[in-house]
Amino acid sequence: MEAINYYQIYLLRHGESTGNANGYHQGQYDFPLSEKGTQQARRLASLLKARGLNFDRIISSPLSRARQTAEILAETLSVPLELDPIWMERDAGLLSGLRPEEAQKLYPRPDFISLYEKIGKTGESQWELFLRAGQAIESILRCGPGRYLVVSHGGILNMVMYATLGIFPQPNFYGAQFLFTNTGYAVLHFYPETHNWLLAELVQPILTENAEGQPSS
Repeated sequence: MEAINYYQIYLLRHGESTGNANGYHQGQYDFPLSEKGTQQARRLASLLKARGLNFDRIISSPLSRARQTAEILAETLSVPLELDPIWMERDAGLLSGLRPEEAQKLYPRPDFISLYEKIGKTGESQWELFLRAGQAIESILRCGPGRYLVVSHGGILNMVMYATLGIFPQPNFYGAQFLFTNTGYAVLHFYPETHNWLLAELVQPILTENAEGQPSS
């Protein structure tokens, strides 16, 4: 694989989990991939391989839904896999593992949520998640220029986008939102000599099979 003197960072959300499929608050509750999520990961892996994409390293959250997605990608693409808890989803506190109606009954959402208020009473505030996202992206930059695939979760991936693109988090979850569907991904380039970040792509793949049974998007 040709060496590069800048960073290509793919930020990928995991495939559908059983928590996604059944409408639970997930946070750091460890839901595995659903059957559909496993199929999504396999099809995406085949698609990336068919496009000739390769990486120096795959880095994944250790939560099952991300780890299982990453393992499928690592095996298909023959890329080393590293698990790092800094890429885990936001700690949603007491909301984790609850259905939305249960969460609203037990822990009603306040009318106003400051940047510093812990989510689900014991979880991470928006500010804490933003700071962790900065540390997460810094951990990749310490690895040196190259191509990296991160398999993670929608909440923290949004805050990584904030940290890299110079967006400040807002109270009450106001402000910009980046849509990461299951197996959706963003591609960031970072040029260390000029300290420039570039959002190169934001991809929401529609993974289906064509008439020959091959993945398409």
